[in-house]
Amino acid sequence: MKLSLRRLLPLLLLAAATALVFATGLDRYLSMEMLSENYQELRAWAAAHPVVAPLAFGVAYAAGVAVSIPGAAIMTLAGGLMFGLVLGTLVVVVSATLGATLVFLIAKTALGEPLRRRASGRIKRMEQGFQEDALSYLLVLRLVPIFPFWLVNIVPAFFGMRLTSYVVATFVGILPGTAVIASIGNGVGEILAAGETPDLSIIFSPEVFGPLVALAALVLSTTLYKRWRRRRDAT
Repeated sequence: MKLSLRRLLPLLLLAAATALVFATGLDRYLSMEMLSENYQELRAWAAAHPVVAPLAFGVAYAAGVAVSIPGAAIMTLAGGLMFGLVLGTLVVVVSATLGATLVFLIAKTALGEPLRRRASGRIKRMEQGFQEDALSYLLVLRLVPIFPFWLVNIVPAFFGMRLTSYVVATFVGILPGTAVIASIGNGVGEILAAGETPDLSIIFSPEVFGPLVALAALVLSTTLYKRWRRRRDAT
């Protein structure tokens, strides 16, 4: 019982933090309206604190990912607004990867390992198939955000994905989409000053989303080919 409680404690603390955020309404601050009202102050604060600002923003972003607050796109816009395209993208990608990795480790420790020990039959076969090409599968899910980010954070934990593969796939997979939104954020000050609203749907335009889908398809086709070769060589 003590071992179970110790294992579940991080998960319970994370759940409590998530509940606290929504109960206090902190999630409402991640809105386009709030960004429109405070973008000048955010830009001035970032310029006045070139070292502290990226660190503080990164910690806040990682915490937001860890507690699964909706509004990551708004925070990514803010990152581009405050730090520019290159630094903004880097801070967001690193922070998002850290936050996702924290969730992954908590889920793996609290739930993943016990479930895997009790799994059998088809679940075991699914786990083995996922582990053979886990990096490629997760990379595809990160490149093409079909499923919610929080869900993709925890599912690999249930299949015993290695930490290194998880971190690499997350960092590389979210990089292109983050760069697109951060580039919008880099010029969002002028857009907001003109009384207009940034068009985040651009990430789903054929010019942006098409290459991401093509890259994901290439990764997936390579993975499927390797699996076919393994099966053929085994027969």
